[in-house]
Amino acid sequence: MGRSEAGTLLLRAIAVPGTESSDFDLNPGIALPEGRVLRPAGVLIGVDLSGRDPQVILTKRSARLKHHPGQIAFPGGKQDAGDADPVAAALREAEEEIGLPRSHVELLGSLPPHETVTGFLVHPVIGLVHGAYDERPEAGEVDEVFRVPLSHVIDPARFRIEARRWQGRRRYFYAVPYGPYYIWGATARILRALAERVAR
Repeated sequence: MGRSEAGTLLLRAIAVPGTESSDFDLNPGIALPEGRVLRPAGVLIGVDLSGRDPQVILTKRSARLKHHPGQIAFPGGKQDAGDADPVAAALREAEEEIGLPRSHVELLGSLPPHETVTGFLVHPVIGLVHGAYDERPEAGEVDEVFRVPLSHVIDPARFRIEARRWQGRRRYFYAVPYGPYYIWGATARILRALAERVAR
């Protein structure tokens, strides 16, 4: 897949109508609290065009973190008071977490929001990453920055449904492993939403 093809494919996927996704998609029996207030957040699905093939930038969270230690995640986080919107939050967090300057990101658009089990409404922002930059994993937050071929995570056949015990019951979720990296949970569900749109 070439660079121009990647941009065209992603723009077409963004334009596909769709609804919000959720960590509870595969678990319709779980009753969510009424009147719950979700905190806005933004993550960057950054597609690196510096190599021969487009690749999605992902991080491995620090094993020392209180929440989701060692898990695979997009650069991003909650929307702070100084952020204009979740897009601004995603770009700010990407710069803080991996050293990606905003000037290197060509924003294409966003997917519908995703609700997490931790009470966030995550806005997945898609952008093309142009040019080399000084990649710096944020100490104490990010153990590793790595890349996965875009072709891998937009192929619905790569995804599988797995399950774990959660709050005394079996909870099902998507996973899309790549080499030594076990990509699951919200990150895999957001990528699955992208793959579904590409496949249409």
